[in-house]
Parts: sequence; C-alpha cells; structure tokens
Amino acid sequence: MASKFLPAPSSITYRDRSFLIMDRPSDANVDKFVAECRNHGVSDVVRVCESSYSTEPLEKAAIQRWAVRPDACIAIHCIAGLGRAPVMVAIALMELGSTYDEAVQLIRAKRRGAINKKQLDYLSLYRAKGKLKPRRGIMMKIAGR
Repeated sequence: MASKFLPAPSSITYRDRSFLIMDRPSDANVDKFVAECRNHGVSDVVRVCESSYSTEPLEKAAIQRWAVRPDACIAIHCIAGLGRAPVMVAIALMELGSTYDEAVQLIRAKRRGAINKKQLDYLSLYRAKGKLKPRRGIMMKIAGR
C-alpha cells in the first residue's frame, strides 16, 4: 500500500472557496484519502473517473454534502489528478469570477503538469454562466439546477 498520493494533493483557494485536486484512491489507500480530506476540511468529493474504491469510508466520515457548508473544501479527483480534475476546478474558478489565465496559472502553480493542450483549448473558449454564485448562504453546484 502506498503511503502517499502521487502527485501530492494540491490545495487551490480562490476568493472564499477551496478545492483539493487529488489522484484516484483505491480500496488499499482510501483511508489515507479520507484522512487527507479531513486534514483539508473537505465536505464533498467529486469523482470524474471510473470508481476504483468503496465510498463507504467517505460516507462514514460525513464527506458528501457541499451545499450544507459553502465554506468547506471540495476534493475533486480523476485518475492521476492532472486532467479532468484540474479542468473542473478551473471551471469552478471561472464561475467564481476568475479569468481563464488566472485559473490556469493558479492551478499549474500548485499542480505541475496539470491541464493538457486540448483541455486548455476548451477552457479558453469556456464562458462562465454564474453557476457558483452564493444564494442565501448556499453555494449552488455546477451541475445542479
């Protein structure tokens, strides 16, 4: 069982929102994943890849509800934490008011090798839709209505 995640989790903060970009855990290291989430105050995990672990340890740790605590950190992972997860965080940052350049620069400063050329092209064309604006103290999810 690996003792560390590779690459190490990357904490991204913009305005009053926090995100944690991570690689995908497995059943062998999901307890370390949960511990890392707790260390960063994570309330919800967004998985943008196929499942490779039981979610029961996360549910037991009450890591599941973002809208309840809009000030909490959100962990987002894909397989290696270098493509889809950073793109999701970049979109969230842009929804919060960041420019494309600011979002990419902030993520790449914390997560070396993040976001490939095709993903950069997509992000350069992305236009924020205001999906993460706070409403009466509750942050709306990107995919939520």
